[in-house]
Amino acid sequence: MPLSDYIRILWRRGWLLVLVAVLTAASAYVFSRLQTPIYKSTIYMLVQPARTDFGLTQSAKILLRSYVAWMDTDNRAASVIDALQLDRTPQDLRADVTIASDDSRFVIQIDMKNRNGDLANDIAKKWAELFIQWRNDENQKQRKEDRVDAIILDAPRYTLDQPKTAINVAAGAILGLLLGGVFVFVLESVESAVIRSSMDIERQFSLPVLGAIPSEKSK
Repeated sequence: MPLSDYIRILWRRGWLLVLVAVLTAASAYVFSRLQTPIYKSTIYMLVQPARTDFGLTQSAKILLRSYVAWMDTDNRAASVIDALQLDRTPQDLRADVTIASDDSRFVIQIDMKNRNGDLANDIAKKWAELFIQWRNDENQKQRKEDRVDAIILDAPRYTLDQPKTAINVAAGAILGLLLGGVFVFVLESVESAVIRSSMDIERQFSLPVLGAIPSEKSK
């Protein structure tokens, strides 16, 4: 299809593309506003070996994953629930928490999702405090040079995790343009199959029109 035909289609049907894009973007906006906001609180803990020699440092890196495994259990979740008097089950609470380690920085990250941002902060902080208390207890059994400490780097902060209204609206607009393009293509295909004038014949069959039989109205 020549470029001029695409330009002609956009000139005639461009309003349809815009209309569908606006409708889908508006629908995405309304859907986002109807969703219940979910907040995510994040807290970081630094794991510190008592000395910086290669052996203890490598051991601490290996132990980071075991520390994550210790934290991500129903027992730890139950302890958090008891400490904060939450009306939840350990399994339910664990479904909202993500605990991961970064070996390169000796950092353990806790992400907690909740409808209440302040409560998400409290849960994440309590989870971190339980780990720090456990490490302090374990360190009492070790020599000072063999201990591994853990500290909270910063107070937890929460951000809006969902809905992501701007992303949803942009995605809705893009989807609307695609749907509008398909709709315009279908309309043009149907319309091109209908011959209304000599120009339609020339465009469809690439043949010049030499003559035409006049209609009754033109007599």
